[in-house]
Amino acid sequence: MAERPARALILAVAGMAAMLDALPALAIVDEIQVYTDDLDARGESGLEVHVNTTPRGRKTPDYDGDLPPYHSTRITPEFSWGLGNNFESGLYFPSAVDVHGNLYVSGVKARLKWLPVHGGEGEGGWYFGANSEISDLSQKYSESRLSAELRVIGGYRAKEWLIGMNPIFEWGLSPDQRGSPEVTLAWKAAHRIAEGISLGGEYYDGIGTLGERLSRDRQERTLYLVADIERKSWSVNFGIGHGLTPATDNWTVKAIFGFSFG
Repeated sequence: MAERPARALILAVAGMAAMLDALPALAIVDEIQVYTDDLDARGESGLEVHVNTTPRGRKTPDYDGDLPPYHSTRITPEFSWGLGNNFESGLYFPSAVDVHGNLYVSGVKARLKWLPVHGGEGEGGWYFGANSEISDLSQKYSESRLSAELRVIGGYRAKEWLIGMNPIFEWGLSPDQRGSPEVTLAWKAAHRIAEGISLGGEYYDGIGTLGERLSRDRQERTLYLVADIERKSWSVNFGIGHGLTPATDNWTVKAIFGFSFG
């Protein structure tokens, strides 16, 4: 019985990689996540701790003040609150530890999620919404101190499967960084193998900006093999990602530890 889900998982990940190979990718540093139909109800709150590290990847800065990902670790606590009427708010506090063990607290991000289309508790079905963010981050984390993001959320949850996609648009708001938004597509496919346990793949691809598509060798494309464990009051998302182009970090390991509070 266990062999059939494993074969299905391998075929799903391989098929997704082949299907997306014609598409482009941009690495997501502090929050490597595909948003699905999760939403805090009114009065509920939560905490997610995003952790990721790069055992093999870029060693040189992309710009003055940049913190290269090689052997650095990004740690981002995210607090969320259910506002009711299909809205949820959140606050992030990104930080990073470099290859020498130096800790950098990098600023703050605020978000507002709206999910007007989603199934009831345990029902599944189609879901659709959006998430907006505003960021004030140090130069170690972002070339533009001020930035904004709009993430479209869409997909379908069935009893055994979850499919999701996030088109993500990010604008630099600092005076010297304004222009066409960077565009990222984030995909997820997961198959339930046991109660509360799923295996699947996540794929992150960046096409450059709306005004200029990057050439293939400059695009960052990463495919993750992921495992999700969900319990009543906590969850874990763990993934190992491999870069598919020369511009992408070769290996990245990520985890998201989630906690729910009534």
